[in-house]
Amino acid sequence: MKMMKRQNSLIFVLGLLAVFSISCEKEFLDRKPIIGVTSDNFYKTEADALAAVNAAYATLQFELSPAGHFRWFWGDIMSDDSQKGGSGDNDVVDLMKLETFQGPTNTDLLESEWNADYEGIYRANVVLEKVPGIEMDEVLKKRILAEAKFIRAWFYYNLNTIFGGVPLADKVLAPSEYNRPKEDAAVIWAFIEKDLKEAIEDLPQRSQYQAKDLGRITKGAARALLAKAYLYQGKYAEAGFQTGEIIQSGEYSLVADYGTIFTKAGENNAESVFEIQYMNASGGNWGKNAANEGTFTNVFQRARGQFAGYGFNIPTQDFVDEFFKEGFEDPRLKYTVFRIGDQMGDRGEFTVANAGDVGYIYHPRKYFTNQSEDAPFGDPNPNGESNDRVIRYADVLLMDAEAAAKTGDETKARESLNRVRMRVGVPAITASGSALLDAIFRERRIELGLEGHRFFDLVRTGRAAEKLGPLGFKDGVHNIFPIPNSEIVLSNGILKQNPGY
Repeated sequence: MKMMKRQNSLIFVLGLLAVFSISCEKEFLDRKPIIGVTSDNFYKTEADALAAVNAAYATLQFELSPAGHFRWFWGDIMSDDSQKGGSGDNDVVDLMKLETFQGPTNTDLLESEWNADYEGIYRANVVLEKVPGIEMDEVLKKRILAEAKFIRAWFYYNLNTIFGGVPLADKVLAPSEYNRPKEDAAVIWAFIEKDLKEAIEDLPQRSQYQAKDLGRITKGAARALLAKAYLYQGKYAEAGFQTGEIIQSGEYSLVADYGTIFTKAGENNAESVFEIQYMNASGGNWGKNAANEGTFTNVFQRARGQFAGYGFNIPTQDFVDEFFKEGFEDPRLKYTVFRIGDQMGDRGEFTVANAGDVGYIYHPRKYFTNQSEDAPFGDPNPNGESNDRVIRYADVLLMDAEAAAKTGDETKARESLNRVRMRVGVPAITASGSALLDAIFRERRIELGLEGHRFFDLVRTGRAAEKLGPLGFKDGVHNIFPIPNSEIVLSNGILKQNPGY
């Protein structure tokens, strides 16, 4: 695998990433190169330990490495919530083929996702190998190791849900160990569970971090990701225990105004459980680099024409219609989707002509940014500042509702479900049985719409064939994506392609 064949050189990169100090101003990286750093003279001090884990954090930000591999590519465009968009069918053809379940296996979109995930795993493994031997504050050391375990678990979660079983690299590999066969998905799930359980023991609660550490991994984030892993496997009681612990912790709450969640002021708010930090003053460029802290999502999802975007992730009519199925317009629609005639911030009124005459009558809103928020220097396009809201407290509550419904506690299921609905002032759900479960699934679609969840929710709940069959989805094949063919070739055939591709 390409990632594994780069490991010896990557170890020297860690020292060049310098200090990754997250603050409420998101001034992440003070990129001061350390001259003469090698693996022998690095990893000696507490500062080295922090630099190493900060290098692992940096991989969470990779979105073009070199091709795009956004969470919303897989979670939204591959679902019934949105379509590819862009300037037309020929704009990123491989993405169109993937969303219509036609392959291909040799696209750099899949290759970039694979390599970025394994690079994150590699950097986490470096922390877990090198930091234990450093003489430093033991509490901080345990926290750093726990952060690395979460990061490793997160990337394996991505790999397992996108590709199914994958090769397991549980340490920094020697060259003779690079080519590894796939493990069963169950083996990867068990590894994820182990990492997260161990991380939970040593991670602080959100309230225990200082302001300068805003954005670091918390105990609540680890519990939430573990709950997601359990739900994916149908371990509902275990998932419910984790969501219950998060709820009982009192560390999170739903913000009063849904419309503020995806604003600049709404970053790292009271319901932020796991949020990847970005900033607009990074000087990042078009491609993966050592410290690329700006997001590309803003420009990729913004409308074309006078709105200076690329027009991807276009909401479908079916998705918009979902917001009207209770006989009224759900108030969350206007904060999720731009419609013709809407004012797109300070960029102007949305008309088909203003948006480049490509014919789209809807555009995504959640990651829209105003022109006044563009990067103050350099190219604004690779320097978007919207944080990626990966797990929100509303998601935790809906996972809790699902787990409770699946284990027979319908009172608790309705309570958690209706807390989410109460926030936006829509009627409480009183249903039972399968109707209650359907209401929970529908609520996930509306509440978390265009946040990268839908495809994976359909697959793990067994509804993908019903909802995505008209798009070409075949159950047992398209539940996961193909292994990049380039990785199979590099492994000398040790890696085997997923069935059906």
